[in-house]
Amino acid sequence: MKISVIGCGYLGAVHAATLASMGHTVVGIDVDPGKVAQLARGAAPFHEPGLDELLEHGRATGRLRFSTDPADAGDAQVHFLCVGTPQDKTSDAADLSFLVSAAAALLPHLAAGAVVVGKSTVPVGTVGMLQDVLAARPDVLLGWNPEFLRQGTAVKDSLVPDRLVYGVDGGRAAAFHPATGAPLGVTAALDGVYEPLLAAGIPRLVCNFATAELIKSAANAYLATKVSFINAVGGLCDAAGADVTELSEAMGLDPRIGGRYLHAGLGFGGGCLPKDIRSFRTQAATLGVPAVEDWMRLVDAVNLGQRERTVRLAAELCGGALAGRSITVLGASFKPDTDDIRDSPALDVADRLAAAGAHVTVTDPKAVNLAWRRYPRLRFESSAARALQDAELVLLLTEWDEYRQLCPASAGQQVRRRVVLDARNVLDAAAWQEQGWVVRGLGTAAGALAAAAH
Repeated sequence: MKISVIGCGYLGAVHAATLASMGHTVVGIDVDPGKVAQLARGAAPFHEPGLDELLEHGRATGRLRFSTDPADAGDAQVHFLCVGTPQDKTSDAADLSFLVSAAAALLPHLAAGAVVVGKSTVPVGTVGMLQDVLAARPDVLLGWNPEFLRQGTAVKDSLVPDRLVYGVDGGRAAAFHPATGAPLGVTAALDGVYEPLLAAGIPRLVCNFATAELIKSAANAYLATKVSFINAVGGLCDAAGADVTELSEAMGLDPRIGGRYLHAGLGFGGGCLPKDIRSFRTQAATLGVPAVEDWMRLVDAVNLGQRERTVRLAAELCGGALAGRSITVLGASFKPDTDDIRDSPALDVADRLAAAGAHVTVTDPKAVNLAWRRYPRLRFESSAARALQDAELVLLLTEWDEYRQLCPASAGQQVRRRVVLDARNVLDAAAWQEQGWVVRGLGTAAGALAAAAH
């Protein structure tokens, strides 16, 4: 099939490259000439494992190209809208202006019978807005196909997704021929796009527009709830003298609960989860559902509170005062395997430490070049070994594998004081303590006290 992808940021670039790898002919459209030029060379403008290889393969086969001109999408049969829906600058609602503009720019170039499909994460009612934009073209079909990508594993999530969701006008009852059961309209078009995935047994769910609009936000809200719940319990563990890592392991063995996303630590960040739960809260308020509104407000507050809690623990480990202390922060990206620093908990904590008068050095395998421009009072090193020199306190704030695997003996030779705050609870605390380190986590006060007693 001939397919266009409108918006070549994180979602769009991955989606375009994945579709080309499935054998489709794909053109990616974006308003940023620099981004388009880089993608056309087969290189991603951000770090995502496996994406450069897919881009280069698409370029080499001739099935993938990029352009700044919407007219180049004119012969496509299916058009995916993948533009950003960031948090509004003046509220917690989603800013849909980029999405509406993209649909309007595409409208004059749509072929007869084309199918336009949204993938961006949006609030309920967005499809109605786009229907108004496309009203002049009644022959054009509109659908919604929410994305479920995770940064760091986006290529895998695209090639082997957990599920495919189609939002269609009229829902499942209108998606299939009543007599034959054959897919119709948007459903048939998307089945053609995802034929290799469906043949591999990937589940497909067909629903109405409102359900499709809510699915991604609801999923993110649930994941955020699990993270904030175990972090709140971590505070209870500190107060009670328990160990949240042992507690969460026991909870996770219950098949009704499961262990995924039940890991206490600094909390979540990035360009999706925080803004999605705030949008979800705003939707609940607009629709008059206070239970969801209040729930999401608490989840957000607990998550942000983990950052202040980490700063307080850092001060405690420095004898009560941060001013003048040399502190090393391991990690700048909001999670490992990405260079994305949007709403990074690690950088937020580092900046708060610097604001309190500490001399803060930050290191990260991929995000240093992006971070140093935005955080002028922080010092940055690309090498962890250099960053650790003469540190009086080390904070592990992003759980990159290379930080998990640091040698405590070698690290101990570089620092001034062997004190580490593992805000992700991923280090082998016993191995570090054997090398003379004081190790503290979030919600692991019992383990820290036991070590101190020995």
